[in-house]
Amino acid sequence: MRYKIALLAALLAASVACSLNKMAMNKVAGMLSAPSGSNVFTQDNDPDLVGDALPFAIKLYESLLASVPDNEGLRLRTGSLYIMYANAFLQTPANMMPRQELDQKEFMLGRAKNLYLRGRDMLIVGLEKKNPSLLQQLKDRKYKEALAPYIKKDVPTLYWAAAGWVGAFGIDPFDMKLGLTLPEAAAMMERVIELDPGFNRGAVHNFYILYYGSLPEYMGGDPKKAREHFELAIAASGNRDTSPFLSLAATVDVKEQNVEEFKSLLQRVLEFDPNSDLDNRLVNILNQRKARWLLDHLDDYFLLEDSK
Repeated sequence: MRYKIALLAALLAASVACSLNKMAMNKVAGMLSAPSGSNVFTQDNDPDLVGDALPFAIKLYESLLASVPDNEGLRLRTGSLYIMYANAFLQTPANMMPRQELDQKEFMLGRAKNLYLRGRDMLIVGLEKKNPSLLQQLKDRKYKEALAPYIKKDVPTLYWAAAGWVGAFGIDPFDMKLGLTLPEAAAMMERVIELDPGFNRGAVHNFYILYYGSLPEYMGGDPKKAREHFELAIAASGNRDTSPFLSLAATVDVKEQNVEEFKSLLQRVLEFDPNSDLDNRLVNILNQRKARWLLDHLDDYFLLEDSK
């Protein structure tokens, strides 16, 4: 009897400890995934400091997520950070590397593609909890049926999953297997714009500037639609985000060889005061860095008369 009582007490203590541990993990996860937590990164004025810190933060979040896999906020934070890091601190710097560093450039782009897809897949795991048939229905082009279960609170997860999907293809447009799935990503973004057209101050419209502006016409590219979304993005952001100017210049203007508009848009990026909107300060500083580089490398993108 004493043995049974001792065993019962031990099991009860272990159960209580396990429950307390889970409660503590969920509490920490909730703190890390709260909107205020991202301000530490987005309000920073030193992109290199953030770039150096993000890998550790991402792996910390991922380790915690392994312990509390049902925490939707933490899953969103972890998956979206993979995608943001791939874009801002791998793909963009790689694209600005000199030609003689081709091997390093390709290595960084390969890493970016991998992290885009890792973030996307992590977010899709969360989406499949609401619709386990999501990927199969998307593959079968049953877009309405696949995305009907999602509501406004699911918009951030849908947005970042689609952004990571398209971002990976943007790095490797010769990956035709991935390219054939682009309509699935586009359908997810269409659902985003149906549910919340002003999401994240026009982020979805900036996505469409890049989407319609960079793709060839046979894959759905359309400069006119890109310009329409440019206007919508400016209106939604309240002129507090320079991303639409940079996106239109780097896609449509290059495609149309409109060097004057290209320079004008990038000048607007450079003239913007990043401190006027702290929540978007990091993005605007990164945009200014890229705008300066693009203006310094005009002859890489345009057939200039002076270069003849």
